[in-house]
Amino acid sequence: MNVFGEPHLSARADGTCVRDYIHVSDLVQAHLDALRYLRKGGASVTANCGYGRGYSVREVIDTVQAGLGVDFRVDLGPQRAGRSGADRRLVRRARAVLGWKPARDDLPTIVRHALGWERKLMLRQSVISMC
Repeated sequence: MNVFGEPHLSARADGTCVRDYIHVSDLVQAHLDALRYLRKGGASVTANCGYGRGYSVREVIDTVQAGLGVDFRVDLGPQRAGRSGADRRLVRRARAVLGWKPARDDLPTIVRHALGWERKLMLRQSVISMC
């Protein structure tokens, strides 16, 4: 696997970008909260969804490797032009205006649920190909 983005001054000590990853179910909940808000007559608003803190790309890879029980090769490459070292969204508006309360804001849960989803898709594809 190639990871681009080393070195970043604002990244963690591992030299990879930091991003505010979000669980898909929390993102769905934010959209439902926004719909509820609008249906009650709320004005249109732009709000970022995230947890307000980030994980480095290396932290995500390490968590995926642990979840899979597989150690795969990771090569760090140079930073791509135009990419920032850290991107954590200001999420106060989503919480204050929409009443959004994320429930799955830890990386191991995010990765475990994503891997579970992928396993279900792989199983489904293998069953379909057997028909």
